[in-house]
Amino acid sequence: MLHALRTKGFHGVGLNELLGQAQAPKGVLYHHFPGGKTELALAAIEHVVERMTIGLEHLLSRHRDPVQALTLWVTEAQKMLLASGYEAGCPLAAIALESTAQDQPIRQALAKGFEAIRSTLKQALVANGLDREHAGSLAALIVSAYEGGLIQARVAGSQKPLQDTSHMVLDLVRSSLAKNRPS
Repeated sequence: MLHALRTKGFHGVGLNELLGQAQAPKGVLYHHFPGGKTELALAAIEHVVERMTIGLEHLLSRHRDPVQALTLWVTEAQKMLLASGYEAGCPLAAIALESTAQDQPIRQALAKGFEAIRSTLKQALVANGLDREHAGSLAALIVSAYEGGLIQARVAGSQKPLQDTSHMVLDLVRSSLAKNRPS
């Protein structure tokens, strides 16, 4: 499911394709996910967000410097993108970009997921001396730059857009943290 969402988005992948990839009959899908494809997508969103936040928390706990942790986070995204031949970006972005007004449960799950990722980053920035408001704004910028950089890299078939974006955002994070460190 995640591979299909990363490469085709929610509306671009058919139910039969998902069932074929899972090698499962329709009855199994509707038994576990009575809401069909939408409920399955909601579970996938929750899974991706959980993996991303746990991964970020792990990196942030292993590295005292959030810039170092974020550098590794972006490096992993670049490796994943390159390994997929620039086909697999972030499934959250793929779903978000094609969601419509009729996709309210999906939009709500995405909003909640992006908030969880921003919150994880914000907590790390606050723990490193930034005030809550600045940390929240910077966390929002980090997530926006990460997603935007991945989208641009995927479309260009090049790591450069993500590298350029992350370089500038990480410089801003580094600068913000340095201003708040005791002299």
